[in-house]
Amino acid sequence: MAAAAAERSASAALLSIGQVLAKLTPDFPNLTSSKLRYLEEQGIVSPRRTQSGYRKFSPEDVERLRLGLVLQRDHYLPLSVIRAHLDDVEANGGGQLPLPTSIHSATRSVTRADLLAAAGAAPQLLNDAISIGLIQASDAYDEHAVALMRALVALDRHGIEPRHLRAVRQSADRDADLVDKALTPLIRRSDARSRAKAGELGPELAARLDEVRGIFVRQALSRILP
Repeated sequence: MAAAAAERSASAALLSIGQVLAKLTPDFPNLTSSKLRYLEEQGIVSPRRTQSGYRKFSPEDVERLRLGLVLQRDHYLPLSVIRAHLDDVEANGGGQLPLPTSIHSATRSVTRADLLAAAGAAPQLLNDAISIGLIQASDAYDEHAVALMRALVALDRHGIEPRHLRAVRQSADRDADLVDKALTPLIRRSDARSRAKAGELGPELAARLDEVRGIFVRQALSRILP
């Protein structure tokens, strides 16, 4: 009985997106439900889901959001750095930790051999990806190269080779040009706040373009697959 009552009390403390916005928008007037969903996608917060799929935020989620938004607004930190800092704070039991000293997240690089091992890739697959221009040849590869190689390995198992993805790379370059043009007014400003805003909007716009592309692909597949 006591456990059931405690569970009901915990559930009652959970908040909907609208309730979270009501709590946070007085301090962050530009916060929207779309921005909340984007912050979730970026790992800033991980709300629970009801059986119907509705997001429910705990008080701890709200405080994590509040701190993340403060770091973004007042310290111009990118979301990757904010996420890592919030994870450290959570691991520290919620205690205060020094703020990151750089607005740029540390990038871990790996050697060619480590890249192949991490992705489970054959050397020829990497050579093909480099020759097509999907990956730049280098002495050290970043986390994006590792993620890309893992995707290439998975596609290669189904007969989709790097040479088949040349058009995908070209499409991505066009998407980047679209985002660049959209952000040009912010990028041209010299103040840190505008540049931080551009750094925030860039990945968000890229995510929306990915969403549109995914919808088009699924629509095309629905006409092909039984």
